[in-house]
Amino acid sequence: MIKVERIYHKPADMDGCRILVDRLWPRGMSKVNAHLDYWLKEVGPSNDLRKWFGHDPAKYDEFKDRYLAELKGNVAYDILKEVITTNADKDIILLFGAKDETHNQAVILKEQLEKDLQ
Repeated sequence: MIKVERIYHKPADMDGCRILVDRLWPRGMSKVNAHLDYWLKEVGPSNDLRKWFGHDPAKYDEFKDRYLAELKGNVAYDILKEVITTNADKDIILLFGAKDETHNQAVILKEQLEKDLQ
């Protein structure tokens, strides 16, 4: 099962495989408190795309299209799929730092991963 969660939330389930999918380290979060198994920053949106989007929900559909285009051929995305397959006995928790819990790359990744890993 793949879950999406803000990194700032206290980890509820430490049995899951926790993967940060942000390109930038979340502000104010210590590496100790993050309880990460992986940080795959290269799977996050490019700096140009991230800045263009600016977490504007009105741009989300276009952001999604552009981000999915960036994922094609992205080695980090292939690594992410491998990590998920290797940890099939655990819940996978995709972590992100954005305040908006419905308009971010982790939500897009979850949808795409569920399609690709069927």
